[in-house]
Amino acid sequence: MNDNHYQQNFYMKINLTITGCMGRMGQQLIKSSNKNKNFKLVSLTENFKISRKINNILPEFNNDNSFKKTNVIIDFTVPKCTLEVLKIASKLKKRVVIGTTGFTKNQEYIIKKYSNKIPILKAGNMSLGINLLMYLTEITSKSLGNNFLSKVFEIHHKHKKDHPSGTALMLGKGIAIGKNKDLNRLIGKKYLNKKSFPYGKKINFNSMRKGEVVGEHEVKFSSGKEIITLNHEAFDRALYSEGALTAAKWLMKKKPGLYSMRDVLNFK
Repeated sequence: MNDNHYQQNFYMKINLTITGCMGRMGQQLIKSSNKNKNFKLVSLTENFKISRKINNILPEFNNDNSFKKTNVIIDFTVPKCTLEVLKIASKLKKRVVIGTTGFTKNQEYIIKKYSNKIPILKAGNMSLGINLLMYLTEITSKSLGNNFLSKVFEIHHKHKKDHPSGTALMLGKGIAIGKNKDLNRLIGKKYLNKKSFPYGKKINFNSMRKGEVVGEHEVKFSSGKEIITLNHEAFDRALYSEGALTAAKWLMKKKPGLYSMRDVLNFK
């Protein structure tokens, strides 16, 4: 694919498609894109029929027609839908920002294959703060070595279905990278709605689902004599949608490949 094919004229807006437009993040992305002068929202999609216009656009199903005028697609949906989006985007040579979480290993492999054809940016969390937290988690894990046990705790709103959250797993990966190990071999027990949970030889996760909490994440390292805590609280869902738009703009200048927010933020 010619990299200049998508280079935007300085005065032109980037044509944007938002999938899953009726979801919580879909709605937030519409709001944020309306305030962002770099983008022009050209299409919306959903997996059920909607007969009323949203933002002066009639939502469609994911298909060639709904994606043909776009430059970049932002997808915060479910894994099955994301793979459907990638199949069409790959055919039409469209860029995709993925904020969906909960992929299986095989689905991750399929995404990687699509990234040979189109630029894809995939992040379990689009927040600057969370990506900095992961970076700090890696450094801490590497510095402390094997004398410290670690665990990850997260809280999200009651509507969130998957657990641990994609971000919690991302932080677990940060611990694993610090130890130079594979996360899949380090994942311990996965608790749900426990008031307290233990450290283990592997990384234990505890997820709480309550109220309308946007997102809280905490990584703890313990030697038995001291505890080091790294944490992040999100108060406004707009930080995720604004992060996704920053990622989408950044992706416009990239060749096919699989990118992350780490690339956008230029963390080494």
